[in-house]
Amino acid sequence: MDQKEYLKLIDDTISNGKYKADWQSLSGHKTPSWYTEAKLGIFIHWGIYSVPAYACEWYPRWMYCPGAREYEFHKEHFGDPKDFGYKDFIPMFKGEKFDAGKWTELFRKAGARYVMPVCEHHDGFAMYDSDLNRWNAAKMGPCRDVIKEIREACEEKGLVFCGSSHRAEHFFFMNMGRTIECDVNDEEYRDFYGPAYLCPELFDTAVFHTLEDVFSPAQPTEEWLEDWLAKTCEMIDRCRPVILYFDTWIQNAAFKPYLKKVCAYYYDRAEEWGKEVTINYKHEAFPPTVATFDVERGALTNISPVPWQTDTAIGKKSWGYIEDNEFKPARQIICDLIDIVSKNGMLLINIGPKPDGTITEEETAVLNELGEWMSTNGEGIYGTVPWKVFGEGETNNSAGSFMDNEEKLFTSKDYRFTYKNGYLYAFCMRPDSEIFAIDSLRIKGERDIVTGTVEVLGDHSVTGVKRDGNCLTITLDKKPESDKPVCFKIEMS
Repeated sequence: MDQKEYLKLIDDTISNGKYKADWQSLSGHKTPSWYTEAKLGIFIHWGIYSVPAYACEWYPRWMYCPGAREYEFHKEHFGDPKDFGYKDFIPMFKGEKFDAGKWTELFRKAGARYVMPVCEHHDGFAMYDSDLNRWNAAKMGPCRDVIKEIREACEEKGLVFCGSSHRAEHFFFMNMGRTIECDVNDEEYRDFYGPAYLCPELFDTAVFHTLEDVFSPAQPTEEWLEDWLAKTCEMIDRCRPVILYFDTWIQNAAFKPYLKKVCAYYYDRAEEWGKEVTINYKHEAFPPTVATFDVERGALTNISPVPWQTDTAIGKKSWGYIEDNEFKPARQIICDLIDIVSKNGMLLINIGPKPDGTITEEETAVLNELGEWMSTNGEGIYGTVPWKVFGEGETNNSAGSFMDNEEKLFTSKDYRFTYKNGYLYAFCMRPDSEIFAIDSLRIKGERDIVTGTVEVLGDHSVTGVKRDGNCLTITLDKKPESDKPVCFKIEMS
């Protein structure tokens, strides 16, 4: 099926479907219950950019920008971009040790309930078999339909398969190649490097970020938008993700009519599949009752009235694999998960596999620690809802994106709360003794809540419980040996 045929299919599907390409029809689409109960997912950034393994997954953009560290690195290790372009990494991206079954088993043991590989990143290389994009992993590089293999492995392991598309930014992503002699300017590779649209504002890195504005200086053309629409809908059909995640730039005003079509097409297709789905979006790309809001590398400071998600990474420097990445400890990931869930959110945590398809030792260790903790404490995470307050203590997030690299300095006075089936789950975020005092559960008078039994999840036992006008005091048999959060299960009578 070519692009023209796909565009007709899209129109016909929407015409005959429940959902139409307008916000009125799309509003009120519910965030799936399976998603709000799952709480924890795995994001995967794996692609050609893992081969140079330098700086970050934006290497393909900056390797064409004189003065950038990636440009200098590229010249030193691979040659001048006019002689060795980004496309020349593809034969080196072999994935010879990629095993979707091993990946998904690790994710399952980590406690994840859904998995979201990047189906296509900014670089325009699809990780699935495509009729509309010849530059894909099934036809070159690994010569395997990576996404299909991950989806099938997820189904075998009982994990929900999701997928992300970052193609919108491909309109301008490789545009620094327009400023030098290189293969970006070769018409033979135009379908790979994209329009590589260049405008004067994009020479300034600081001004470059105005691309995130609704009325950006870079306006996509109708030709590009139709191409994006067709390829995105083909991805929906080929990959069948149960969450469709979009990266930035779809909030650009020019995308709005096409975004409504993608949304209607996806929701109509999901009706045919019999699946509960949603879309993840950033900024103001969608109205809040159409899709599920996502905060990149950040969180909220209070309970949200609607479900939301944080996407972040174990790696601090890059989403994809680089040789000198730095990694967050498992304790930090666990604390972030608890904090996010207490505020009605879900956590999508990223790994960046090596070009051979193996997952780094550091990320594997973090996922194993996470899984060990979840096997004991997951009862207070899965299927829970927020309590009347998200927590207590002086430590909280800073609002906004790209705010979570540094670990928050929780103390024994910091707690987070979740609720499920008549029980309040109270997490002490940094235990430092066998005695725990929860101020939010003090006796408050005639309108007070009534608490019943108090348990601790794990291998400790509760030896004393006292509740008065100051706090609820819980004493354990011994001080926890781990500095990871401890969870108390408190009956609400």
